[in-house]
Amino acid sequence: MPTDPNASPVDLDLVRTPGAPVVLRTPELFDLDSALDWLRAHRTAVKEELLRSGAVLVRGLPVRSAADFAAARDVLIEQRAGYKEKATPRTDFGEGVFSSTDLPAVQPIRLHNENSYTLDFPGTLLFCCLTAPEEGGATTVGDMRKALRQLPAQLRERFETAGWLLVRNFSELAGLPWYKSFATDDEGQVEEYCRQNTIGHEWLEDGALRTRQVRSAVVTHPVTGERVWFNHFAFWNQWTLEEDIREVLTDTYGPDGLPFATYLGDGTPLTREEVDAVNAVYDRVTVRETWQPGDLMLVDNILCAHGREAFRGDRRILVAMGDPVSLEACSPTVVPSTGVPAASVTASGR
Repeated sequence: MPTDPNASPVDLDLVRTPGAPVVLRTPELFDLDSALDWLRAHRTAVKEELLRSGAVLVRGLPVRSAADFAAARDVLIEQRAGYKEKATPRTDFGEGVFSSTDLPAVQPIRLHNENSYTLDFPGTLLFCCLTAPEEGGATTVGDMRKALRQLPAQLRERFETAGWLLVRNFSELAGLPWYKSFATDDEGQVEEYCRQNTIGHEWLEDGALRTRQVRSAVVTHPVTGERVWFNHFAFWNQWTLEEDIREVLTDTYGPDGLPFATYLGDGTPLTREEVDAVNAVYDRVTVRETWQPGDLMLVDNILCAHGREAFRGDRRILVAMGDPVSLEACSPTVVPSTGVPAASVTASGR
């Protein structure tokens, strides 16, 4: 079909519904080649809308396989980004295409910004639905510009000043073991990576690894200049866990051995009520759209956090990451550091 190489935002058929991400409806496209031509012609307009809305779901494309998805990715994302310091299991389909996550269907995934704890991270995420679940399973998104504005002022100021601290205990039983997270079984390579990436690390008596890293909780989008809430603080905080899961993990690993633990950047633990206040903001800004086969969803990883609903039935959602951005380019309010020793932090959090 003929395409307009000078397509502008007014050429896009956009649907804006309260409680849902922006949906871009494409014309009827019968094969992948015509779909890729349409994406090329409208790529600039789609990217402009992404900077406005933070997430855009593209509906109507004949994307039916991982190879189709990779081809669409190569049109929409100029540079691929790696998945570093892995925290969740994923299936690797090759060519930079992964399963969105391999966590159990009954487990919802709260909003988070991908790789917010690394010194560089993907600026853009692209999701694709090959098989829609029978029930639930939406990839939820939330505008982190709104989240920052809605945070209680006192909490926002504390995070702007101190940043946030992530402590990880790598284990074979919970989370990922260190050799999978760092993609090497060479302890020396892990130590060098930690040194180069401002991560405190210590090897424990049983050969396990504990790391700590302080990062900015508030950053500025390098293109739009907007300030956003950008972190995994509430996502990995003990008070976000279901009570029975928190008790089992604490009983099994002890209060200083949780797979993930978060604090203010100075090592101060937040109360349950303070963490609840952060999670309440995430809940208020969350929007969703039920997946349909062939759907693509672009997410600006700085402007928007993403998550996943629990679901029932087969669900095949793929993801690719691209447009890498350095933390330094995002005007962080806190300089990255290794923080206080992990032993001091966990003792203060008891």
